[in-house]
Amino acid sequence: MFQKFTSYLAAFVFALALTACATPGNQPGEVEIRSGVIEQITPVDLQHNTQPGVGAVVGGLAGLGIGSLIGGGTGRDVAMVLGTVGGAFVGNKVQQRYDKPVPGQQIIVRTTSGVLVSVTQPVNAGLRVGQKVFIEGSGEDARVIIR
Repeated sequence: MFQKFTSYLAAFVFALALTACATPGNQPGEVEIRSGVIEQITPVDLQHNTQPGVGAVVGGLAGLGIGSLIGGGTGRDVAMVLGTVGGAFVGNKVQQRYDKPVPGQQIIVRTTSGVLVSVTQPVNAGLRVGQKVFIEGSGEDARVIIR
């Protein structure tokens, strides 16, 4: 029984690791850095970028794995179904709790070349209007950091 449990647990951890590897992130390579001065900071709400239903799917898979360890025969089948439904419900509730908007800020920076650049990012309390900063990266990955 213990060996079967560790096999399921190892498969679950492996699936989670593969899921984490599949999410896009910063790719290695060159990073563009520009400098400038903050002209304006406006508070905004940022939405999470998680896909709807991911919590339910992961919870359902976890419930299925745990349910498969209980009993045998028909009782095991019932435990797997109940585990899947219960896990999906709990996973969805957990995702809903973390899907709430987080505070952010839209920062307008005048670069040294005179171009205005707008960057929206999570709140950085250390940033002030008139402060010299760097803009690191480009596109959605751009961040304003203190010089």
